This record gives sequence, structure tokens and C-alpha cells, in this order.
Amino acid sequence: MGILGKPSRKLKIMKVLIVCSKNSGRIAAFIEEQVVSLQKIGVETDYFTVEGKGIGGYLSNRKTMLQKIEEFKPDLIHAHYGLSGLLANLQRNIPVITTYHGSDINNAKVFPFSKLNMLLSAYSIFVSEKTQKKANLRKNYALIPCGVDVDLFNIAEKQAARELLHLDATKKYILFAGSFTNQVKNPVLAIEAAKMIPEVTLLELNGYTREQVVLLMNAVDVVLMTSFTEGSPQFIKESMACNCPVVSVLVGDVAEVLAGVSGCFLSSYEPSDVAEKLQLALAYGKRTEGRKRILELGLDSVTVASRIKELYEEVNS
Repeated sequence: MGILGKPSRKLKIMKVLIVCSKNSGRIAAFIEEQVVSLQKIGVETDYFTVEGKGIGGYLSNRKTMLQKIEEFKPDLIHAHYGLSGLLANLQRNIPVITTYHGSDINNAKVFPFSKLNMLLSAYSIFVSEKTQKKANLRKNYALIPCGVDVDLFNIAEKQAARELLHLDATKKYILFAGSFTNQVKNPVLAIEAAKMIPEVTLLELNGYTREQVVLLMNAVDVVLMTSFTEGSPQFIKESMACNCPVVSVLVGDVAEVLAGVSGCFLSSYEPSDVAEKLQLALAYGKRTEGRKRILELGLDSVTVASRIKELYEEVNS
């Protein structure tokens, strides 16, 4: 019973279907972590995962997606990346919110499909102002970067982290923002710059669990991003949550996120400049206050999930 003996009104729990790719064999960690954060604040979710590449591969999932919608009966669909959004919009009964993470805007082949999807979606989320400006969407959009799980990406003692990862306690380590085979991450520039610095070891971020990534970000002396394109790179925000010094080219929202954090440096795409900034970060010789900056900007996963839930409620009202 409610106040003064009146029957309480049961609040309806919002149901949201997450539509995203599983072409790599798993759902992207930043999507999974965002969904977990939404579940914690009372959003009921389920997944429809896409398997199939290219526009034809995505659209071939329409029949099974419609079956999933019929079973789950969502109030909203939240699609991640433009092609997933276009698939989700092959039905017009359930409103679709699409998050654009960067590659769906920066890739010239995919961009026209993302633009079409913006016309069909009830609302669009961009992870950075740069991607929104490139998309040139002027209404029904929000700027909401993916948040960082600051409980997972926390501060650990450097030497203890090195021991757990079997890294040399005396060496200088630089952690590259991806696999050396990922050409979008521009590994050639990173490798060339690292060669200019005596006695450093460049590690690639490849094949580690999320827990091991946390240890790496606490164990290394500096992290490095040299990507050609990014949206709002999780790698940078997660490194900052671990108070690790950062060197990055001017890509995505990195300049805004790093602003005012000592021990973090922006570089051009010149190998000599990257090497110079790496040496400055190594000379800094201590941990940064990047975590404080992440919390100040509201880039923790709880704050971001709350903003997304508010958007769900607005679209569903």
C-alpha cells in the first residue's frame, strides 16, 4: 500500500534491446560494460548480436532480429555503430537509438549508411564532438562518450603489477594502443618512434584479459596512441583511470580529455615528435592525476549510464 492507504503504483521497468556486432567472436568490452552499468540502475536489457560483414551481412540478420523483438518486446532498441542501427531500423514499431563510435563516421565506405541511419533513428549518440561535427547532424542527438569502469580500472603499485605480469622491474615499458597488425592504430609510427629512444620496450595490446590490461596500465611507464582515426578512445580514458602517463596524437576527443593533466602529452604524426613526447613522459617519472580528471568529466561508467537512461526515458515518453 502507498501513502494514506492508497495502492502503490508499480513503476514499469524499461526494456532495451542492444543490437551490436559479434563478428570478432565476442561483444566489444566497452559495450558489455555499458550494458552492465545500465542493468545496475534498473534497465532490463537483452542482446541481439549481428554475425555477418558488410551491409549485406548485416541486413541478412533482419528475420532473426524480428524474432528476437517479438520474444523480448523491448520499449527501445539501442544499436551500437551505424550498420547495426540500420539493421535495427528495418522495423518501424520500436524506436531506435544509435551510438556512433567513430569508425562508422570516419570510414568513407560506411559513412553513407550511417547518414541514412541517422534519418531513421529516433535519436543519435556521438561519443565525441568531432564525430558529431563530421556527421553534421543538427537535431535529436547527444554527446555521450563511453564510460570507464573505474572499479575495474583502478590504481595499483607499479612493481607489484610488473611481478604479476612477469615484466622486468628495471626496464622502461611503453604500451601501444592495440595490436601491431591493426593498421588503423598506425603501429608503424609507434615502432619508428620507440626505436629512437634508447632501452625502451614497446608492448602491443593484444591477447590480454581485461584484468591483465589493468595490470599493464599500472605496470608500464607510459601508454601511446598513434591512430589515424578514433572516436572517444577507451584506451586513453582507461589509462587515465590508472593514473598512467599518456602520449597521443591529436585524434578523437583526446585533447579535451587530457587537458590540464601533467605527464600527458599531445604529439603530431612526426616520428621525432612522438619520440620527444615519449621522452618527456618518461622523464616525468611518476603517476598522473588522470583518474581525477576522468571523474571530474563524469566519464565513469555510472555517470554515463545515468545519462543514457535519461535519454531512454525522454525518447520513450
